[in-house]
Amino acid sequence: MAFDYLLTGAEVYDGLGNPPRCVDVGITGDQITAVEPELRAEADNTVNLTGCVLCPGFIDVHSHSDIYALVEPSAFSKITQGVTTEVVGNCGASAAPRYGAHRLPADWARLELPGAWQTVADYRVLVDTVQPAVNLALLVGHNTLRAGAVGYDGRAATPTEMCQMEDRLRQALDEGAIGLSTGLIYIPGRFAPREEIEQLCRIVAEQDAIYTSHMRSEGDGLLDALDETLGYGRTSGARVQVSHLKTSGRDNWSKLDAALERIWHAREHDGLDVCADRYPYIAACTDLDIVLPDWALDGGRTAILERVRNPQTRAQLHAEMTAARDPDYWGSVTVGSTHHPDIQPFKGQPLCDVATALELDPVAAVLYLIDRDELQTTGIFFGMNEDNMWRILAEPYVMLGSDGSVFAPTGPLSENHPHPRAYGSFPRWLRAVCDGRCVPLAEAIRKMTALPAAQFGFSDRGICAPGYRADLTAFRKDTVADRADFVNPHQAAVGIDYVMVNGVPTYVDGQLTGRRAGRFVA
Repeated sequence: MAFDYLLTGAEVYDGLGNPPRCVDVGITGDQITAVEPELRAEADNTVNLTGCVLCPGFIDVHSHSDIYALVEPSAFSKITQGVTTEVVGNCGASAAPRYGAHRLPADWARLELPGAWQTVADYRVLVDTVQPAVNLALLVGHNTLRAGAVGYDGRAATPTEMCQMEDRLRQALDEGAIGLSTGLIYIPGRFAPREEIEQLCRIVAEQDAIYTSHMRSEGDGLLDALDETLGYGRTSGARVQVSHLKTSGRDNWSKLDAALERIWHAREHDGLDVCADRYPYIAACTDLDIVLPDWALDGGRTAILERVRNPQTRAQLHAEMTAARDPDYWGSVTVGSTHHPDIQPFKGQPLCDVATALELDPVAAVLYLIDRDELQTTGIFFGMNEDNMWRILAEPYVMLGSDGSVFAPTGPLSENHPHPRAYGSFPRWLRAVCDGRCVPLAEAIRKMTALPAAQFGFSDRGICAPGYRADLTAFRKDTVADRADFVNPHQAAVGIDYVMVNGVPTYVDGQLTGRRAGRFVA
């Protein structure tokens, strides 16, 4: 038997949590065709991976690369981590389908896009035309659906609008989307009553898809939000994924036991197919305007800016935001990405330092940034507990998800100031595990490969065995590590030696090969 590629010399983990084996891996086309000791066969290319761990390529189940992977198809920040598949469309925001009043997020819309699309089928064609270096699987964002049918108003959907959302969700799933995501702290999803989400989850269950949720709260209302999310699984029968499971805010760190108990009970007693994901950092990152009260968000971007720029409502916002949070809270916030030239120097700076430079108090500084940058500023929020983070990551149903988009140190995406998770989540996790923290290496690899493949329905990926797609990553246990940090986030990981996507070497010896073989995964 002849192979296109023969990978030899590595310590091979199958992704299922089994101990490693000293075997060779033969690849023909885009498939693994043999995994055996000392394969003696002809091969067009033999790759010696002595000293490396070889395992299935990592699956990033929580990504926002819908548009960025098309603008930067090298997928630099993900490929250099060993990621071969990304699940995009998380937190209620997806690239497709695009209808009605829906508008792309500002950071997506200002980029030069490689084409136009409306439906998931259109987006799928565009992905296959651009062919990014990673595989992309798409969740349909509830915020995207709702904006297309209802707009950005803070009200319940009419029966007609509800039918539109249901029909468009069915169409999207038929065209290859793998599930529905909600972002219930974002507009317009935060205005949706539970009945709306429940109806949509029934459609998800009918098509054996998955429901993922950035819940209504990850802090003060964590337990109620978790009950809501698990409730959708109980009433609909859909698979459920709790996005970036966390306990935000010092006063909420003690709620972890109760949260884990709820998930355990749902899995073990109620038979729910529920899992979660998490990134290995204690700081979150999202739009800075998330700190605005509900009433200020009604109506969407134009209405928000009108309120921020009106002296009377701005004063009201300042008073409410000041009263709503302890003064120490603002000391835990760092400015992330910015767009307007006037505030570019504030990227990566603590909010309190920015406030001092502007001669404003922190709340006034937030309102200034939101106004000047027209809602394009992101914030990095330090509010989690490290011990809780490791406890969550150790849970057998918790997998890795970066919550980060594709970025690159050059080109149009290099101007952003992302959370370092975009470059470092997977190698950071591996470094901790190889240093003896949290779980054994075989289990750590399972959390990035076979576990997410099973949960998200990738039947031919995530396992190193004959018949599976040749998505593979090789790394060195002694050197693998993240280098990105909050001050200098555009830094590639080290210790990832070899990445193959669909049988094509994409990253070799610390260099992109320029070959891209990613696909839309349905």
